[in-house]
Amino acid sequence: MAERAREKELEAIREQYLGGSDGKKPKTVAKLRDRFRFDWASTDDTSRVDAANDQPAHGGLLLYGRGFLAGIDRREQKKAAAAALQKESGAGAAARYDAIDMRVDRHWTDKRAEEMTERDWRILREDFGISYRGSRVPRPMRSWAESGLGAELLRNVDRAGYRKPTPIQMAAVPLGLQRRDVIGVAQTGSGKTAAFVLPMLAYIAGMAPPTSHSEEGEGPYALILGPTRELAQKIERETVKLAAHLRIRVVSIVGGKADGQSTIQKQASMLEQGCEVIVATPGRLLDCLESRYAVLNRCSYVVLDEADRMIDMGFEPQVVGVLDAMPSSHLKPESADEELDEARTYRTTHMFSATMPPAVERLARKYLRNPVAVTVGSAGKAADLVAQNVVMVKVQEKMPRLTRILADLGKDRRTAIVFCNTKNSVEKLTNDLEYAGMCRVTALQGGKSQDERKASLEGFRNGRFNVLVATDLAARGIDVPEVAHVINYEMPSSIDLYTHRIGRTGRAGKKGLSTSFLTMEDTDIFYDLKQMLVQSNCPVPPELARHEAYVQVQSRVCSW
Repeated sequence: MAERAREKELEAIREQYLGGSDGKKPKTVAKLRDRFRFDWASTDDTSRVDAANDQPAHGGLLLYGRGFLAGIDRREQKKAAAAALQKESGAGAAARYDAIDMRVDRHWTDKRAEEMTERDWRILREDFGISYRGSRVPRPMRSWAESGLGAELLRNVDRAGYRKPTPIQMAAVPLGLQRRDVIGVAQTGSGKTAAFVLPMLAYIAGMAPPTSHSEEGEGPYALILGPTRELAQKIERETVKLAAHLRIRVVSIVGGKADGQSTIQKQASMLEQGCEVIVATPGRLLDCLESRYAVLNRCSYVVLDEADRMIDMGFEPQVVGVLDAMPSSHLKPESADEELDEARTYRTTHMFSATMPPAVERLARKYLRNPVAVTVGSAGKAADLVAQNVVMVKVQEKMPRLTRILADLGKDRRTAIVFCNTKNSVEKLTNDLEYAGMCRVTALQGGKSQDERKASLEGFRNGRFNVLVATDLAARGIDVPEVAHVINYEMPSSIDLYTHRIGRTGRAGKKGLSTSFLTMEDTDIFYDLKQMLVQSNCPVPPELARHEAYVQVQSRVCSW
């Protein structure tokens, strides 16, 4: 019995390890890579070709580029596809050939709007640096013909010399035509004014004209607020130009005195005659509202241009006062899913600026409803067309360097804006340059009267002066064509002001140059300035790159 048990034990061992000797198939151990194999059916193989239509069953061919097979000559693939389609006949073959031609051969600029694919729209947005935040965003327009502005407005656009829309116009005009609330952030000189004026004019042109004088006394249909008189007057000129032949009256309400009579009385008289658009500074408009010279009972289109500047200048209470003077019943529902009452008039609010600090975002959350944020490029980034030259100098070296730069500009008959930080600095530098006699110079600062400021700007625009010495009053809203050079004789205190200053050149698609004199007194801006120069691919002075003010801030940022 013991021998038999021993023999069975040996047989079990042989069967387990050697497969036994009774003719049974040896037991195999599955390899790790084979344990998780699936039993694919032939219809599940995505690499197989469906013989019925000569197409991949699930479109799983390895492709790259614009729909070509990887590793095979593209020209040969195109020839083979064309030869195969030529054998077919009928509308189906033509449609398939158009589809292949659209996918393979043509860029989005060569396609009609209805031919554009999702990929084409994505490439368009990437080409122009357009990005959105928001829901139900319409497609950007590719040309003025696709804008839907109407024949008369398009004629005014052509008369104004706008041949192609800028990126911010491509993105913002369709949103404005849909009456969406918009936060627009774009570089200075990018055409923001037309981006909000055109859809505003289209909205007003579609409104029924007032049937009585009492209806005209209810106030304008639209309101545009700007931080300074110069910016408001610039917007007024642009609006009047684009509203030609549309019977839309524009009134500007800004501070100052002219012709020995208070401007507010003249403006009140113009408001009594009725208007469709008011362009104003917030302080003066609030004075008119409190004095009952103006009312905003039917205003349903509001634009805050350079909103961050208005907040920086301390106008937030005035802005809030103006917005609160409008009927609260015009506000849209806070829920985006709530249906709008077609019988009611809802307020449309736009905010435009080159930067969007937290204070402006707080204002937007209070007054905007489900806005779409449109950003062209990077928020706060300098214009790509501006070459930035930063020079580390001593204070006593500034004047000799400035005179050399202006002497070279005078030879080429080009213009320049020289920025200083205070009124006294502007007046002193203007007198020094006049004494040197190397340029025709004028000054612009807040201490001058409105007539003096207007005369300086007009003289600079028409070429009577080729150098404008100014405070940050000229950093925003001053649109002077052909400014070749911006010089920061004194550096600003913040990077936002720097961005707006150098944005006075390189406008409307033209290249510009900025030169900034940096001293050891400007350490507060060192870190942000160096970051901007790196982002813009501009040279960084070695003294700035290794200065302890920059290194210390960088180490604190890294520790956070």
